[in-house]
Amino acid sequence: MNSYEQSIEKIISKYSKVYDEMTVRSREVFKRASQVLPGGVVYHARFFHPYPLYIVRAKDTFVWDVDGNRYDDYWMGHGTHILGHAPDFIIDRVYEISKHGTHLGFENIYAVEYAELLTRIVPNCKMIRFTNSGTEANMYAVRLARAYTRRRYVVKIRGGWHGGLDQLHTAVSPPFSGPESAGLPEDLIKYTVSVSYNDLEEMERILRMCDVAAIIIEPVPGAGGCIEPVDGYLKGVRELADRYGAVLIFDEVITGFRLSLGGAQEYFNVGADIVTMGKIVGGGMPGAGAFCGREELMALLDHTKHPEPRSRSFHGGTFTGNPVTIMAGFTLIDYLSRDRERYSSFNEMWGTVAKEIDRLCEEYGRPCWTTNVGSMIGIHFTKSKPRSVEDAYYLRYSSKVYEAFHLFMRINRILYLSEKMPHLLPSMVHSKEQAKKFTETFAKFLDELKLCVST
Repeated sequence: MNSYEQSIEKIISKYSKVYDEMTVRSREVFKRASQVLPGGVVYHARFFHPYPLYIVRAKDTFVWDVDGNRYDDYWMGHGTHILGHAPDFIIDRVYEISKHGTHLGFENIYAVEYAELLTRIVPNCKMIRFTNSGTEANMYAVRLARAYTRRRYVVKIRGGWHGGLDQLHTAVSPPFSGPESAGLPEDLIKYTVSVSYNDLEEMERILRMCDVAAIIIEPVPGAGGCIEPVDGYLKGVRELADRYGAVLIFDEVITGFRLSLGGAQEYFNVGADIVTMGKIVGGGMPGAGAFCGREELMALLDHTKHPEPRSRSFHGGTFTGNPVTIMAGFTLIDYLSRDRERYSSFNEMWGTVAKEIDRLCEEYGRPCWTTNVGSMIGIHFTKSKPRSVEDAYYLRYSSKVYEAFHLFMRINRILYLSEKMPHLLPSMVHSKEQAKKFTETFAKFLDELKLCVST
């Protein structure tokens, strides 16, 4: 451990005691959970040291833990709750529809109405199919691209996260090669090639070498730290896809309905061939996902045009298009569609917050940088501003500072994820007062960091 990390450990030791005192019941629940849940959690991304908080209630921009502590939430259900937790008008509509059946098991008119709405709103979305998650949406999108092009290879971004799908579960974290999980044979990713974000030359090299069916990309890498695309990058990716005959898939599970009503396509004015969605598309209900695209692509899912199963691209799922998730999604997106101007003030507010955070980084001698697109903010304790996800990891002074930062914000009643890569996904109902509290608390952390490192 170097001297910098030893200094960080002082912060962790100091505030771990405070955390222990304010979260006695969470510590007790963690002990119970560890007996029945591997690692004491239902998803490892929600773990943080020394133990996670166990949340019992959420409303608007706040969550409450089992000890009764209230936190400003900047994770917002993995970025799902763009209008805050449990908006009354959505909960009321879900309750109303649930009385008529939560899962009908047959086709329903609600899915048709929602599909009509989405195809009017999302650019290049001529036809759509619903799924049970963003992971599923990406799985079916990649399969569809391969069926359409009759090619094998898929190009993804290093550090890009597309869910737990085997063929895309590679090059997510350092060393950005090989399977990302135990139990995942190399053969399952042999047709997946990863390239750096913001590097068109590397992408073109792969497109020349391989028979690429699809390029799948988060327009703004979310879990990778909200890295900004450099000028012309996304348009360059679009041009390369056209030049080499690859299907361009925008994974808009995070950027969809967040950067603008029409997602990243509208925000950056770059069109995709297939768009995948999750999170916000479900209106806060579980089982949220969809993929859509041009009619000629989506026609390959049509069993009436391709009655032989092996001649079409398969899609299905027991809970696909269930009325609860569909109606929640419809209610939310319909609301946003009638208030499109709200996106301007939303993006402007969080762009200003990002600049203020970055100003503080500069004021304190550049121990950190921010990346920001619209309401997506990443904070990086790196030697220079990252332009790729590899930079966000390899340019770090230490990984320990991220742990210390998360702990410090936690004891100041502010929550975000992850402990390894801070990225904020605020809602439209977060207040300017909350944003001010965040920046002031961040400044206090920089004070602590400066004091510890200098002594």
